[in-house]
Amino acid sequence: MRAVRQDVLGGTEVLKVVEVERPEPGPTEVLVRVRAAGVNPTDWKHRAGGGFLKNPPFILGWDVSGVVEKVGIGVTIHKPGDEVFGMLRYPFGVGSHAEYVVAPSRTFAAKPSSIDHVQAGALPLAALTAWQALVDTADVREGQRVLIHAAAGGVGHLAVQIAKARGAYVIGTASAGKHDFLRGIGVDEPVDYRSVDFAEVVKDVDVVLDTIGGDYGPRSVSVLRPGGVLVSVVLSRLGEIDTTGIRTEALLVEPDHHALTQIAALAGAGTLRAEIDSVFPLADAAKAHERGDTGRVTGKIVLTV
Repeated sequence: MRAVRQDVLGGTEVLKVVEVERPEPGPTEVLVRVRAAGVNPTDWKHRAGGGFLKNPPFILGWDVSGVVEKVGIGVTIHKPGDEVFGMLRYPFGVGSHAEYVVAPSRTFAAKPSSIDHVQAGALPLAALTAWQALVDTADVREGQRVLIHAAAGGVGHLAVQIAKARGAYVIGTASAGKHDFLRGIGVDEPVDYRSVDFAEVVKDVDVVLDTIGGDYGPRSVSVLRPGGVLVSVVLSRLGEIDTTGIRTEALLVEPDHHALTQIAALAGAGTLRAEIDSVFPLADAAKAHERGDTGRVTGKIVLTV
């Protein structure tokens, strides 16, 4: 099968399309023929050596949408021919930027029939990150005020929609040029981080989702109400925060069949939709990474196979 592999860490030039052996499913595993796979910031960070994977060769990619080709012993929830989507175990279950992938069966859920593989392939990692941060960790409820940093980004724009589906009032940071997009997906109060300091104009927030890192976590403390929650998905500088009266959590996304079925229900109903920034064929994975490296992506980049 074809796959995009890198043998060294570095720039986009290290990504090569190669022929590798097709994997076989073991007990409780399924073999999925990949139709589309998201490309996330964590992919280009890992490519360059800024992630958990330090020892190439490896094949990047965690998002998957495709068709079940074969099932291993003990699998009951999927059959050959089923359309499924899901996220490989993060960070070490990597490998979806290929024609086939093997993973435990409950990594995947049924793809909603109302969306195509590109849309489904864009959802899993980012939507699960948003769900696990806002629903499982912060328990966002109706009427709460939620601040989402980088609200036009891959995780951010899906987090906006999930928070709105739970009845929250959503504040989102992004450059002014993206404010119309933010309003279109439900943001109640866009904040231009380039012209104002969000910490001075935002207040009385119940939940902050930090997808940026750096000093965004420490600076967000001042906008939280007593008892508020700050969830960071970038795992940085939380040790600098005075947690008196608030809760801070660092989240690393996990595969989650139950949450994925909830995400599928929202997507199938049209309540949750990934903004597709750009689509590239598998052979142009390096170009997809080049697009990601610009730092100007709105929504998600997807590879088609």
